[in-house]
Amino acid sequence: MKPRGLRNNNPLNIRHNADTFQGEIKGNDKSFKTFSAMPYGYRAAFVTLATYLSRGNNTIEKIIAKWAPPIENNTESYIASVEKYSGVSRNKELTATNGADYILIVTAMSFVENGQNADISEVRAGFNLQSKITIQ
Repeated sequence: MKPRGLRNNNPLNIRHNADTFQGEIKGNDKSFKTFSAMPYGYRAAFVTLATYLSRGNNTIEKIIAKWAPPIENNTESYIASVEKYSGVSRNKELTATNGADYILIVTAMSFVENGQNADISEVRAGFNLQSKITIQ
């Protein structure tokens, strides 16, 4: 059986909240959002990370500490995995023009969340559906 995040087209397992994202549909999961197609799930991840960036969460360490808090995750392991799989230093200060790094980070987060490699074409398609983070 596919991992939950892939079944829901929500590869970063975004929880239900007050936000409604482009491509979001009513699903059967009581905890996590469902999207009509995988690129919309990735788009929601990029939009969420852009919001994090606007609030000062501009490194992998700060992003993951908020995304996967220690109360319910092994946050340090998650940070180390994203750093390893993305090739982006955990303390590199990201900006809204670091889209290439964000693509690598989201791809790595998807791997951590689902235990299998993301389809990079779907990650890029999700990136291209949003405009808050760009490639310089």
